[in-house]
Amino acid sequence: MLFLSEVRDWLKSFGLAENYYIGKLDNKKEKSIGVYQNNARPPTIALGKESSYDVKQISVLVHWNKNARETEKAAYELYKRLRAVFSFDLGGTHIYFIALNHAEPIDVGTDDSGVYERVIEFNLYYERK
Repeated sequence: MLFLSEVRDWLKSFGLAENYYIGKLDNKKEKSIGVYQNNARPPTIALGKESSYDVKQISVLVHWNKNARETEKAAYELYKRLRAVFSFDLGGTHIYFIALNHAEPIDVGTDDSGVYERVIEFNLYYERK
């Protein structure tokens, strides 16, 4: 089983943001990345005891700053790095691959303070134990 905290810690290794969260973004600090469970649609998975993999659906919020261009660049950098990742291990769990759900980060506008945000959704296909 994979936990959001493991995904958050893995994203920290990319060194893109100043702050990383799971769940609620505390005090909405700029240059933050938040990791959430995404249940937008059910993934296609094998059924039964014999299936060898499971799927963790992830939504990443890139909460950056009041400059739309800088926010877009930060989100695309994370997206590019995710797209380049292949098979790897995360917290003792083997990840077979990442399936990005959209062709690019999704622009979700600004928060109440005028900070621009983008969302990246992906599925992690991992070895079932």
